[in-house]
Amino acid sequence: MQLATKLIHAGVEPDPTTGAIMTPIYQTSTYVQEAPGKHKGYEYARTQNPTRTALENAIAAIENGKFGIAFSSGMAATEAIMHTLQPGDEVIVSNDLYGGTYRLFTRVFAKYGIQFRFLDLQNPAVLKEAISAATQLIWIETPTNPLIRIIDIAACANIAHAHRVKLCVDNTFASPWLQNPLDLGADIVVHSATKYLGGHSDVVLGVVVVNDAQLAEQLHFIQNSAGAVPGPHDCWLVLRGLKTLHVRMQRHCENARQIAHFLREHPAVKQVNWCGFPDHPGYFIAQKQMRDFGAMMSFTLNDDRLETAHRVLSSTRIFALAESLGGVESLIGHPASMTHASIPREERIKSGLSDSLIRLSVGIEDVQDLIADLKQALEKI
Repeated sequence: MQLATKLIHAGVEPDPTTGAIMTPIYQTSTYVQEAPGKHKGYEYARTQNPTRTALENAIAAIENGKFGIAFSSGMAATEAIMHTLQPGDEVIVSNDLYGGTYRLFTRVFAKYGIQFRFLDLQNPAVLKEAISAATQLIWIETPTNPLIRIIDIAACANIAHAHRVKLCVDNTFASPWLQNPLDLGADIVVHSATKYLGGHSDVVLGVVVVNDAQLAEQLHFIQNSAGAVPGPHDCWLVLRGLKTLHVRMQRHCENARQIAHFLREHPAVKQVNWCGFPDHPGYFIAQKQMRDFGAMMSFTLNDDRLETAHRVLSSTRIFALAESLGGVESLIGHPASMTHASIPREERIKSGLSDSLIRLSVGIEDVQDLIADLKQALEKI
């Protein structure tokens, strides 16, 4: 079955009672049992919910995995993966990553004896050199947030498995439409489903997909024990969003391509970070492991003063100044003070994230309106 068809049909069966084509919202906290311990697969809604089951089956199928596990947010999904580790374990992390992930790693799990090393993993040789006997997990984003760097998933997987280490890929920026990390050797895929999977900026949810049954059982145990589960209505919203992911992503990518080229040619713009440029350092890797180049980009201005960036950020009319990404509407953001504010400035600067960097999540509006909006904002400089 082709991916576009999977997106519409995977995990969804007609309701056995009514024949409803869309999975109902099972808004219940508990389920009647025929006898003590004898039930129809559902006992308590923290443990299982039919709407959540449909979503978990759908996202597993879409990522070409066997097991999907849904959580109340992308950070809850990330936290569950960290709970599979032990004190003394080491995690190697790509150094350009979402600020919330950095905060969770360094301010929550580090105090429990888990070590985190943040490295530029664009060159797989760096990873090969860095792995130690304590390394249990490699965590990468690709494309990275917010500098749109590309990491070779297959190369990292080969290195990880040679050392019996697991590889986790945060696939939020690409979405399953553009990239399927499990097919490239990753052991774990995580998404903030709040973003492209939901697609309408109306839900907060996270998902993990794996192939290993033992790891899936461990994650389901953590899901149930810790209780960071999504409600059935949230699951239903993401199920609905999945059905249009392919058509949305096609327009996202078409718009982003034109906007990236517009920005690159604008005299006020110094650098555009978008992996679809043939001279992007990760272009050929992106071409190999992605179906298109995505709709996330960032850029800096020739006038690198923070106040100049703020003037652009506050001048757009269609691009909304807001956190998050991946919705149908276009967003503009300032990573240093918004999505990545929890990363110490010296660490941000070291990884290449300047104070004046501007990030775009390109939506599916008419591209000419989006270009005109950016043009008038840049004229305010």
